[in-house]
Amino acid sequence: MSNPTILRFNNNNRVFYTELKKRVDNYFKDNNISKIGNVNMYIKTVFMFAAYLVPYFLLVFNVFDSKLMWLFLAIIMGFSMAGIGLCVMHDANHGSYSKNTTFNKIIGYVSLNLLGGYSLNWKIQHNVIHHTYTNVHDQDEDSDPPAFMRFEPHAERKPMHKLQFLYAWFFYGLMTLMWSTTKDFKQITRYNRKGFLKGANAEFKKELPVLIVSKIGYYAYMLLPYFLVKEMSILEWLCGFVVMHYIAGLLLAMIFQPAHVVLETEFPLPSDEGNLENHWAEHQLRTTMNFATGDPIFTWLVGGLNHQVEHHLFPTICHVHYPKISKIVESTAKEFNIPYKKQKTFLGALWSHEVMLWKLGRA
Repeated sequence: MSNPTILRFNNNNRVFYTELKKRVDNYFKDNNISKIGNVNMYIKTVFMFAAYLVPYFLLVFNVFDSKLMWLFLAIIMGFSMAGIGLCVMHDANHGSYSKNTTFNKIIGYVSLNLLGGYSLNWKIQHNVIHHTYTNVHDQDEDSDPPAFMRFEPHAERKPMHKLQFLYAWFFYGLMTLMWSTTKDFKQITRYNRKGFLKGANAEFKKELPVLIVSKIGYYAYMLLPYFLVKEMSILEWLCGFVVMHYIAGLLLAMIFQPAHVVLETEFPLPSDEGNLENHWAEHQLRTTMNFATGDPIFTWLVGGLNHQVEHHLFPTICHVHYPKISKIVESTAKEFNIPYKKQKTFLGALWSHEVMLWKLGRA
């Protein structure tokens, strides 16, 4: 991935975003609503953390003394890992959970590091790179996977990609497992080399020890059930650990991939001079898709991230407000003749991603 600072958006046409931002701001002002989290957000936080920590302590104290229950509890923890990431960590690391910046940092750090990740790396990859240069070749790391997968039409195609529509789903499940092992060390080294750590007011020599300690802390509490439950073998612990991470990784990929790597979205290329065709806001609309926004239960469970269009345009607004402001975004986009991409159902979005994987393996 090359240095994204060389690219420039076409900021001559900022009328749409100026008008949209004014209308969204007026919605919050007229209804006397704060843009950050509310009671709904706090209830969701307690629910997601309880869904993760209660099974964990049931394992630690071997309450059920059953191998089948150990596996069941690991499965529950996998689902709740994804829930914490989607519903709590994501908003906190975007600064939209609370008005208090320090509190956002604490919640973001604890919720991600508790799951085996590292918040600094995540914020650089997601907030800085992905949210700025969404779907841009050689810039957006989210569309720049390992060589055995191809997520965008400008990447090199290899014969193996013909089968990625089948094997991609297996590798999606390994995502958080990679976070908890090797990925963070590779990322922090790469981000230091490319100057991203400096841009985040961080130093490699200070962050690396923190990263190491955080990984030690993660595996220390993860291994606690194995050391405390005499009947549990290392293979049984490993099975539960992998199952938990696999479920979390697969669920996260199933939410994020249909938002960008689908038939409906665009993959703009900059000019030789490093200029992108559209204003940043229009770029987000052309490279992002919503799905299943008419299902309030699904929206609640996935942290509003089926409203990816709204999230990309207003990442510092808490996700609990996306269903309401989506009507403003869609009508304003239509007024300015800018595409507002959406799939009616979650299955429809997943199918669009699957067909996209198939086509990228051949075209």
